[in-house]
Amino acid sequence: MRTSSNEGFTILLFLSSLFSVSLVSEAADTVTTVQFITENETIVSAGGGFELGFFSPGSSKNRYLGIWYKKITTRTVVWLANRETPITDASGVLKVVDPGILVLFNGSGNIVWSSNTSRSVHNPVAQLLESGNFVLRNANDDNPENFLWQSFDYPGDTLLPGMKVGKNFLVGLDRHLSSWKSDDDPAQGDYTFGMNTHGYPQLITDNVTTVIYRTGPWNGLSFSGTQNLKHNTIYEFNFVFNREEVYYGYELLDRSVVSRVVLRQNGILNRWTWVDRTQGWILYNTSPADTCDNYGSCGAYGSCDIGNSPMCGCLDKFVPRYPKDWDMGDWSNGCMRRTPLACHKGEGFLKYSRVKLPDTQKSWFNETMTLEECGKMCSENCSCMAYANLDIRGRGTGCLLWFGDLIDIREFRTGGQDIYVRMATSELVLLAIISGHNNTDESQKEDLQLPLLELTTIEKATDNFSINNKLGQGGFGPVYKGMLEDGQEIAVKRLSRTSRQGIDEFKNEVICIAKLQHRNLVKLLGCCTQGEERMLIYEFMPNKSLDSFIFDESRQTFLDWPKRYKIINGIARGLLYLHQDSRLRIIHRDLKASNILLDIEMNPKISDFGMARIFGGNEIEGNTARVVGTYGYMSPEYAVDGFFSVKSDVFSFGVLMLEIVSGKRNRGFFHPDHYLNLLGHAWTLHKEDRSIELIDPTSKESCCPPEVLRSIHVGLLCVQQYPEDRPSMSSVVLMLGSEGSLPWPKQPGFFTERNLFEADTSSSKNAPSSTSTNDLTITVLEPR
Repeated sequence: MRTSSNEGFTILLFLSSLFSVSLVSEAADTVTTVQFITENETIVSAGGGFELGFFSPGSSKNRYLGIWYKKITTRTVVWLANRETPITDASGVLKVVDPGILVLFNGSGNIVWSSNTSRSVHNPVAQLLESGNFVLRNANDDNPENFLWQSFDYPGDTLLPGMKVGKNFLVGLDRHLSSWKSDDDPAQGDYTFGMNTHGYPQLITDNVTTVIYRTGPWNGLSFSGTQNLKHNTIYEFNFVFNREEVYYGYELLDRSVVSRVVLRQNGILNRWTWVDRTQGWILYNTSPADTCDNYGSCGAYGSCDIGNSPMCGCLDKFVPRYPKDWDMGDWSNGCMRRTPLACHKGEGFLKYSRVKLPDTQKSWFNETMTLEECGKMCSENCSCMAYANLDIRGRGTGCLLWFGDLIDIREFRTGGQDIYVRMATSELVLLAIISGHNNTDESQKEDLQLPLLELTTIEKATDNFSINNKLGQGGFGPVYKGMLEDGQEIAVKRLSRTSRQGIDEFKNEVICIAKLQHRNLVKLLGCCTQGEERMLIYEFMPNKSLDSFIFDESRQTFLDWPKRYKIINGIARGLLYLHQDSRLRIIHRDLKASNILLDIEMNPKISDFGMARIFGGNEIEGNTARVVGTYGYMSPEYAVDGFFSVKSDVFSFGVLMLEIVSGKRNRGFFHPDHYLNLLGHAWTLHKEDRSIELIDPTSKESCCPPEVLRSIHVGLLCVQQYPEDRPSMSSVVLMLGSEGSLPWPKQPGFFTERNLFEADTSSSKNAPSSTSTNDLTITVLEPR
């Protein structure tokens, strides 16, 4: 009967094994053509560190040829030969056969596994080295470069010191880790960890179709996204990339240390260190280390910061692509530029620091370019979205360019790397204006749509900042009335040169409202940044601020009920625009009567955005150690704990509504029958069905009782103690404009003067450092 060549080879190998002898003790670490390993025999490396033989994992009865630590009592396997083809009984035999092949037989004489040796030698021998590497070589040649085969080239789930994870381009070898299916089954599981060479190389963990974790590219010191890989006295990390190969590995500086890296069945990489028999294996670190390490957690142009809550936000100058999904915690669709790119108009790059560089699968690199040359190349290609140095050592060298969306970015408090992201010209001009740089061309200024006025123009308009033109003074600095040559009246906020607070407000105000347009927001007409001057130029509001009417006995009569109701609705629409309808989500943080300006027709305009916060991504709340605002208007969670959100503005709006209705200040409110403030007084009247008594007597005759009662009711809903109970501004606008039933309000926050006083002067650990009645105040709370 004829047999195939493979069958003939199998029979030949099996017959040859019958004439071999068993393993002899003087060859404790080797297998030769005349010495083989059976089920009851093992070989041990020369230093006694590793052992090779047959074993059964977990509760399985299948037999595998593997390598494990010899001196560690709990068997810890680091490599297997036949992980995909187990032997079902105790009949395995391992042999070395001419011309230099390792072969594993089962009891039937079938080949279960063999080395894929491509070269032949006259005297082959297999040896278990003290490194844990099982090698096949010429008996007379122990040069590692001449090995016929080695187990280090075919890892399982474990990376040992001296092993490589990466690719050899010359022979097409891909060394990667692969997880076990289970503790009982070492066959390849769902996850692999290896070198991805699409674009600039980076290590990734994936499950065939989906990337789970990514180290980021090597930057000369470490991978940009691996904060736990730092220089130390135990490990030395290596990254090699040339025309022949690319790989990562590590060596032990202290040879007494026993260490391994394992890809677990759930895709987590664990680095273990053996201590002693009492303590066993100690977990040194893991990858992913936290939720921000999960690949693409925040989508394209999203940035993950594990110290924030929520952890995902958009990069500066970016906004959520789908805000509603983002608000619900679905960040998968990521962010987009708030100002779209327009390459034909010219664009630049904005520097982001301390970040994990984005996925490099769609990248290009050059190892010799300078950073300046790199930026120039990227700027000349409209498809290039970002660039960075390849090597950050010294002054930095090499060039890495990204094409397509930037994915899998995270922010670090320290470390990380710089990246330069393509940005619309207007965004960069805005930054230049804030910094006082006027070296922008006319097309850039036009694109920004924010005129830059000359100092001489402002001086002429204000009669050289005459005291007679001074409208007031704030933390920012003085405010002057002026008139331009075309007859337009303006209000000029001039930054005081000694005001650190003013510098911050100036920057914040320009960023917040440079491109916002709404009939109930004061309009920023331009700015001046000449020399040391920093000035904001606004449209002039002839009727000044709301507080000058509602809290002034002589002027209250000018505000009948229709005007008050119009002002309430206008403020509500302006605030809704800031929270929801504008391109940005802005929390004002200092909404009060003095920051509501009135035009010639008594239309309200929200002003003073110096303390505002722009929220990107899914951000709807935040916290701060620097509490800013005005007591009497601040919500409890903000004044006491530093937590702010859109609901903080809703609280301030509720206070403002009740002040407009009553003509009384919340802070400092006095009633002979109780010690409640305005909120407490309004709540008491509402519970007793006497809300109509709250109305300012000067507008009582002109009032529409249903509108008054509804305004008070909505105001009380806005000032409830807990932010989750308060309505959104979209609900407020809807409630004010309808006649449907309203929910019953719960107790207001800070509804007595005593509560408010206690919030101002609570324990020294959390108490604000300064207080104020109705003036703007900046306070500092120590972080909890």
